[in-house]
Amino acid sequence: MAHPIMFDEADPVLGRVRALALAFPDAGEKISHGRPAFFTTKVFAYYGGSVKVEGAYQQHDRSVLVLVDPDERTALLADSRCYVPAYLGAYGWIGVDVADDSDWDEINELLDASYRRTAGPRRVAVLDART
Repeated sequence: MAHPIMFDEADPVLGRVRALALAFPDAGEKISHGRPAFFTTKVFAYYGGSVKVEGAYQQHDRSVLVLVDPDERTALLADSRCYVPAYLGAYGWIGVDVADDSDWDEINELLDASYRRTAGPRRVAVLDART
């Protein structure tokens, strides 16, 4: 059974996330479970997520899901914008709500951290050579 599309292609916040995510070496985009997923060999970010609250899913349509270091995850969870997403949260992923006025340098840093954890040493070396 196919998942319904759970995002608006015209969403300007998605456009900004997409531009940041696709700037990483060999990054691509696919639709996974109805949401945009950014990947190389493995997914390093999703746009949109959810949390199960009292048996029902609460959507966070404008959020970025990333895989960060455990210490950074603990610090981020103290921020009201952050949440433990359904399904992926058990594997260390975190959701960060985003908006037009978000700190886009911070969002890029989170994407960078997640990319580095999933992309493999060759791609990380290419990324490091860019700076």
